[in-house]
Amino acid sequence: MQDELLTIGRFARLCRLSVKQLRHYDEIGLLAPVRVDAGSGYRYYAPEQARDALTIALLREMDLPLAVIARALAAYPERRAQILRAERDRLAERISRDQARMEMLERLAGGGLPGYEVTVNREQERRLAVVRAVCTPAGIGGKFEECVGRLLPVLGRTGIAWEPPLWGLYPLDLEERMEITVGAQISQGEGLPGLEFEVLPGGLVAETMHIGPYTQLPLAYHALFAAIHERRLCSQAPVREAYLVGPAEAPQEELMTRLIIPVQESMA
Repeated sequence: MQDELLTIGRFARLCRLSVKQLRHYDEIGLLAPVRVDAGSGYRYYAPEQARDALTIALLREMDLPLAVIARALAAYPERRAQILRAERDRLAERISRDQARMEMLERLAGGGLPGYEVTVNREQERRLAVVRAVCTPAGIGGKFEECVGRLLPVLGRTGIAWEPPLWGLYPLDLEERMEITVGAQISQGEGLPGLEFEVLPGGLVAETMHIGPYTQLPLAYHALFAAIHERRLCSQAPVREAYLVGPAEAPQEELMTRLIIPVQESMA
């Protein structure tokens, strides 16, 4: 048995890991040697541990957290596949966000901050039938679609007439867990199962129009908030988005979104 074991140095070279990494993996319980000499403290590994060690090295190259790797190695095959697919989905989401950031940087590099006309107007009162959801900033798109899938069927079944466009209501600050609201403007209807009602009061608002993908909405918000601060106005929640031209009607480059923020004149 002793002759078959590998010293930590030989095992490290075999598995493309450093001795320091192997010691750390032993300390956190991720990959323990099969034997530790009581006198010298030398660690010895069995050749059959190489598969797990190589798997760890591969997954670390993909930036998977050690805690996730530990769960995957300890899981039975079906559960391990679920864990790795969940990491794949998180990676795909991160790539999508990075791609959107790259496109915004390219747009900024090509022409500087895009010009948005920001106007201050008086908005009429609106009564909306709404559904709500809680999500992270990264999950807004998916939750918005889910809310639309809940809202429109109820309106259709009850025969309540609603006036396009659809509306999205958001907090001023995008927190890790936040409530979003999707609504449709209606003139009547009370107490429908699965629906709430919200009145958006009329009053002073700052607004601008964004034409293009939703992933580039931060550019429009930059211009909108900058104008609000420059005019010494105070922003009020909720932020309102009106989807004048949506994905079902036009390609991404032609989407049209009206951004509205209620404002008050500063007391200072």
